[in-house]
Amino acid sequence: MADPAGPDTDSAARARQLQAELDHHSKLYYAGKPEIPDADFDDLFNELKALEEQHPELVHPDSPTQRVGAPPDTAFVPVRHQPPMMSLHNALDVEELRAWHERIGRALAAPPTEQSLPTTGEAAVGDFAVELKFDGLAISIRYEDGVLVRAATRGDGRTGEDVTHSVRTIADVPIRLRGTAPAVLEVRGEVILRLSTFEQLNARQLERGDKPYVNPRNAAAGSLRQKDARVTAARGLSFWCYQLGHASGGPAFTSHLQTLEWLASLGLPTDEHAARLGDLAAVESHVVDFERRRHDLDFEFDGMVVKVDDLATQARLGVDAKAPRWAIAYKFPPEERTTKLLDIHVSIGPSGQATPFARLAPVFVGGVTVGTATLHNEDQVAAKDVRPGDTVIVRRAGEVIPEVVGPVLAERPAGSRPWEFPPDCPVCGETLRRAEGMSATMCVNYWCPRQIRGRIEHFVGRAAMDIEYLGERNIDRFVSEGLLADVVGLYGLDFERIEQMDGFGETSVNNLRKSIEDSLQQPLARLLFALSIPEIGQVNARVLAAAFGDIDGILGADEEALAAVEGFGPIIAASVRAWFDDPHNRKLIEGLRAAGLHMVADEPGAGADGEMLPQTLAGMSVVVSGTLEGFSRDEAKQAIVARGGSAPGSVSGRTTALVAGADPGASKLRKAESAGVPVIDEAAFGELLDTGRLP
Repeated sequence: MADPAGPDTDSAARARQLQAELDHHSKLYYAGKPEIPDADFDDLFNELKALEEQHPELVHPDSPTQRVGAPPDTAFVPVRHQPPMMSLHNALDVEELRAWHERIGRALAAPPTEQSLPTTGEAAVGDFAVELKFDGLAISIRYEDGVLVRAATRGDGRTGEDVTHSVRTIADVPIRLRGTAPAVLEVRGEVILRLSTFEQLNARQLERGDKPYVNPRNAAAGSLRQKDARVTAARGLSFWCYQLGHASGGPAFTSHLQTLEWLASLGLPTDEHAARLGDLAAVESHVVDFERRRHDLDFEFDGMVVKVDDLATQARLGVDAKAPRWAIAYKFPPEERTTKLLDIHVSIGPSGQATPFARLAPVFVGGVTVGTATLHNEDQVAAKDVRPGDTVIVRRAGEVIPEVVGPVLAERPAGSRPWEFPPDCPVCGETLRRAEGMSATMCVNYWCPRQIRGRIEHFVGRAAMDIEYLGERNIDRFVSEGLLADVVGLYGLDFERIEQMDGFGETSVNNLRKSIEDSLQQPLARLLFALSIPEIGQVNARVLAAAFGDIDGILGADEEALAAVEGFGPIIAASVRAWFDDPHNRKLIEGLRAAGLHMVADEPGAGADGEMLPQTLAGMSVVVSGTLEGFSRDEAKQAIVARGGSAPGSVSGRTTALVAGADPGASKLRKAESAGVPVIDEAAFGELLDTGRLP
């Protein structure tokens, strides 16, 4: 509601400031060089929108709330869009989605000449089309007689930039359409960079000593705006078509999803996840489902676009100055925010790895309040050039540990200096070391208290020796009071002394004693995993145990023999050999042997309950990708290994089959297709486990 008193001086000044800031950040965003995350931009935009709603006299035609996108770059030839490429209004939660639904229902219930007036009734909206909201760069592509003649960025919505030379290099974009194409066809879509491609691009950047790209969206925008199309071609961009803009001579349609099906028939890539849903309850359920799955796909999408599917209803609802009334973008909770980097500290892991992390001014991102974020290693800190005192972009993707993406250089304090890795371990004070060719910096003091605790914590874990009644707090107490110095000490604990400690009684001590005694019979594969050997997870531990039969076979194996193990290779072999050659670790093995631990492998093919399994997959290599209903990823790999097969993490020419669950990795699918590797579903996987035969 407008303020009858008119705007005060502060409101008018704040509106001008917000308009200027939004103009600045909008230009940077569309140039592929944003300084702030989308969520921060949205906050500024919403603040300006609220001010203008309260004081309508502050609105002017050039306000960011009245425009779409950013002015076109004058370095490229301008292209006029007809019809304009509009933006979308946002719904930041379910309540805003429902409010949009109510608005369009009221508009449809109003008399045709009074649709702008509020009414008490609502009309049925009909079906909805729901699509992924790709996080890329909007593009218009024009075909004449089925041949691509022009491609342009969205720009300010009315005028974009001609990037035909770059778009022609995108493999997903057909140069000539299939079938019978209309005389003129203009389509709208999104240019993106797949996550797997983005990772490869950044790996090449680091190899050359160049700074990595911040995120796929920025990399895609920068790639598309290259003057040299050969550079664009090397980046591996992808394209998705989401709208029919204009067609001369094409068929008549009644729904939006019909248009997408037709465009797909012409060879244009469309969203395979697009769905027609009958009511808002189904839309809400669908949106929640994809929010949960947002990190399972090989590309970034930051929400869902909900559209009225019926084209006649779309026409009746019309558009406003910025966006169509018949569509809305449901935005997922922000996963990038800016905050102040207060300091950089180093933590010591259970294997001695020194990991830098950022201490942040608390910020709400990705659904939680974050106060710390990982910086990975010394090279990453240098590549990102983040410094205490910087304003930084923080990202939290799914359930993973938050990370610092990079600094906002425009807000860097004067006199700032690059951060330097500390020379000494913050726990024990010993000198930190970094081996040549390695990214990790290590505390090499075997008796560093943090490493002692870490080795024991991992050793007793459920997936390792499964020793119960011994959590981190009790381990810390036992180490601090001299009861434990390494994992061998678990098998000689002074239980009488423990029984006198606060929090322990006869029952709890007996439970702990029995759990430790039971662990003596754990199979060799579990022991190998429990020892925290670099590169040896649960699956590799089973493979290693099966390959050599007992601990002495592994102790006597040279690097060549280790490298010959299925799925290992020279890097894993060198890591395993170095660990077993370390005098501390040799002494540890002999101490555990003397304590009576089981150091012989189970019979090949033994299942989780010790039952013998037929070796149906002997000599086969099976890769698992995506989500399976009947197995976790580790369970599927263990099922393969238990039947004599190997379960590497990547597809190669030696792969027998790729098991593709829900939302498998796109790069694995492409590699399997190019290598002629069979791709099978979960049902066929079950048959393969049982019979050793592909269907």
